[in-house]
Amino acid sequence: MKNLKLLILLLVVPVLCLQAQKVSLNNAYNHFIEKEYEKAKEVIDLCMDNEKLVVKAQTWLYRGNIYLYLANEEYMAKQNDAQYVVKYPDAPVVAFDAFVKAQELNKNVEGYEMMSPDEALSKLYSLLLVRGVDQLIANDYVSGEATLAKAVKSYEMQTPPEFPLHGDLYYYYAIALENQKKDDAAMANYEKALKDGSNNSNVYVRLIEFYKTKNDESKVKSILDQAVKNNPNDANVLVAQVDYCYWINDSVKARQMLAQLPENVFENPDAIVNVANFYIREKNYTEAEKLLRKAYRLNPSNYVVVYNLAVCTYYLFNENDMQANDLKIAGKNSEAAVMQAKADNYLLDAERFFEDAMKFDDKDVNVLNALKQIYARKQSPKYDDIVKKINELEK
Repeated sequence: MKNLKLLILLLVVPVLCLQAQKVSLNNAYNHFIEKEYEKAKEVIDLCMDNEKLVVKAQTWLYRGNIYLYLANEEYMAKQNDAQYVVKYPDAPVVAFDAFVKAQELNKNVEGYEMMSPDEALSKLYSLLLVRGVDQLIANDYVSGEATLAKAVKSYEMQTPPEFPLHGDLYYYYAIALENQKKDDAAMANYEKALKDGSNNSNVYVRLIEFYKTKNDESKVKSILDQAVKNNPNDANVLVAQVDYCYWINDSVKARQMLAQLPENVFENPDAIVNVANFYIREKNYTEAEKLLRKAYRLNPSNYVVVYNLAVCTYYLFNENDMQANDLKIAGKNSEAAVMQAKADNYLLDAERFFEDAMKFDDKDVNVLNALKQIYARKQSPKYDDIVKKINELEK
């Protein structure tokens, strides 16, 4: 029995020694120096669970450096191979937080062949930007805002920054803010994007739209003039010029500019939708429908395109239906039949597009009421269901 106990003890001691070694900062450091960043991460993560190590600035400094180099290694791998799957996407965020914590514990902390917190924090913005944009693409605006806020802090630590981003960081940060209805903060960052050298037409457009809501005509005109100067042939800027004319009620000039828009405008899906809206404003539903059909082919999952197509085809149904009735009254029955068939086709399209629009938001009263009218016109069995749905929403 004594021999058995001795054997168990001998087996336990190496395991305990191995665990002690794994939690060692020296072990984490050695893996780091050998550029074995993933192994270094595993060790430093264990160190964070150790009550003695977790209160040391050195631990957090190691953690920051390990995660920074790991993030950079993965970023380079992704650059070289688009199919590479990043294992630790939040590594830049972890690195940033670790360096901040190291500073809090000891502002003079340092490690041999490691970056100091000040040095590292001012270099992290590019990696944080990549992570933040990925979060925006995933529609995670809360996390995206938090990540990009850290990127902005990093970017502004050194003036001028080592690698200027020419407004891209502020632009994406503004998008994260705007999608959370933080409009004033968003616009402040769009402004910062311009000051940082942005030549992105979307920055100008967002600022123009913002100042339009403030009825600040001089500011709108100033930003538009700047956009035209820097991007005279950009589709979004050309459309913004037409929109400005409508906004100041100069519809004559707006129509002239609308008729003179170059071909490149109609290669941009967003610009196509905006131009179609101008034609809807002019009640030229035929021209609007043509443009929206093109936009739909380019992006059939865009709600605005689907909804506007539904509206246009419904108006075109009404126009053609009225013309068919007029022809019947005039006794031109054969012509009326052709016109009525055209009207009925538009009605079918309107039904399809409104039903598609309802898939985006099945509580949109405008969509539901439009479908109610269409179903009534067609004496569709769907009529009762849509009426019931509308009544439930009105309770």
